[in-house]
Amino acid sequence: MRVRMTLSLPRQPSSTTRARHVLTTLLSLTDVSEDTRTNLAVLISEACANAVIHADPGGDVDITISIDDQVCLIEVGNRGRSPDNAKLDADLPAPLTIGGRGLPLIGALADTAAFVAGAPGQVLLRITKHLRQAAAPTC
Repeated sequence: MRVRMTLSLPRQPSSTTRARHVLTTLLSLTDVSEDTRTNLAVLISEACANAVIHADPGGDVDITISIDDQVCLIEVGNRGRSPDNAKLDADLPAPLTIGGRGLPLIGALADTAAFVAGAPGQVLLRITKHLRQAAAPTC
């Protein structure tokens, strides 16, 4: 099976929820394990929340979700500046620090995650996650 969907959502907090619901619906068509679905929901939520917070005012959040039998690819893009020295494998901030956990969380949960070249003036985060299938029921 192969599924691909592209969305362009307004730069507002509710777009994060919408993107997560679309991903969840697409994953319901597969036999992906529940823990993989949960990780993917967190990944798209964190990526979209960062795009909503950091995008240029008036811009949209562009999301592409591609699912095949083995991999889910999520791309989240927005108009704005690429984060300076953004590290997806950085340590989490101090416990009482507000914010700053999204990119390290994405780095920890994804199989690969990186900012990649997009259109001029666009920030594009590409995330991949290998799909673990749910265990077959035992009789």
